[in-house]
Amino acid sequence: MYSVITSAKNPRIKQLLQLQQKSSERRQTGLFVLEGKRELQHCVEAGYEVVELYICPELAGDAQASDYHWSLDSAKSPYPQPSIYTLPPALYERVAYRGTTEGVIAVVRARSIALEDLHLPENPLIIVLERVEKPGNLGAILRSADAAAADAVVVCDPLTDLYNPNLIRSSIGAIFTVPCVATTSVECISFLQENGIQILTAQLQDSHPYYDTDMHCPTAIVMGTEATGLTDLWRQAATAHIRIPMLGRLDSLNVSVSTAILLFEAVRQRQ
Repeated sequence: MYSVITSAKNPRIKQLLQLQQKSSERRQTGLFVLEGKRELQHCVEAGYEVVELYICPELAGDAQASDYHWSLDSAKSPYPQPSIYTLPPALYERVAYRGTTEGVIAVVRARSIALEDLHLPENPLIIVLERVEKPGNLGAILRSADAAAADAVVVCDPLTDLYNPNLIRSSIGAIFTVPCVATTSVECISFLQENGIQILTAQLQDSHPYYDTDMHCPTAIVMGTEATGLTDLWRQAATAHIRIPMLGRLDSLNVSVSTAILLFEAVRQRQ
């Protein structure tokens, strides 16, 4: 059974907007919002708890509220069935972060993964990001990490929360398919060193071309911000410094592009 919501003054609609717009609301409630059928499927398959589901039948096409019970069946999940609501198109467009999309919005309970929770293989490939701020860049990096089958993405000293709606959107659900940890740089460096994982820092100074660097062994590729790069903490902890040759007049690429280049070099070497 599901309920119909027609008013923007409904308390549930107000909470949806708060969760979308304010990271403080996401932290306090332990909830976040996602949109889209594909994102919802990845989220459920990753074992997240869906608390509420909002569907606009006119925008969801043939999908109805009952169609989502295949993935939210309590017999297959330790969680209770979510509360399900339907919204008319005008109200859905008002609350949807992406405007008129697929007619599906979910409120999901957040999960926190620590470094010690990671189940790494014998020869892991990890992406480490220090203080990368833009959610769109983080989302794009997660997509590359998924495509390259990276074992984890570690966000150090984060400036945005991992459940920012723009991050989820730009990752097209990869935030649920790749283990993603938020921690400090100090804790991450200790973890990598204790586990025998080489640290390759991407930087212009005192560095070698990335394709001349051995990435066959357990490897963490560490990226900084486009504006200031990596801090001295990471440069000093590095096993090696690597760079992407810049042949034009500019001296840097977008961090998500740079990460993809370095990540797939590791994939090439390991094939």
